[in-house]
Amino acid sequence: MSPLVMAYVGDAVFELVVRSRMAAESKQKIGVLHQEVVNVVNAESQAHILRRIREYLTEEEVEIVNRGRNAKSKSVPRHVAVGDYRLSTGFEALIGYLYLKGDQERLIEIVNRIAE
Repeated sequence: MSPLVMAYVGDAVFELVVRSRMAAESKQKIGVLHQEVVNVVNAESQAHILRRIREYLTEEEVEIVNRGRNAKSKSVPRHVAVGDYRLSTGFEALIGYLYLKGDQERLIEIVNRIAE
């Protein structure tokens, strides 16, 4: 499967997970809650997350991240460095890969690691 397709799915999955967790834990008004979610799911934040968890990933997962990072996208990053944009695409590809593979247990492990 194309790493960009995995990233496309991973983007949606990660945002849904973050929104669900924050909605369950937050007592903020919806506007504040939305901004908190945006601060986590943006490319710069995802690149930072990937740097933090990279040593925790298996070889197979690192390969998926690298495929996503190196995929040629027609999208041009706005308001973010190209390197961070590519890392975030790699991160999203990993999340999409795990979701599409049906490995919910590993997906939850990684999300829990992020939340630490």
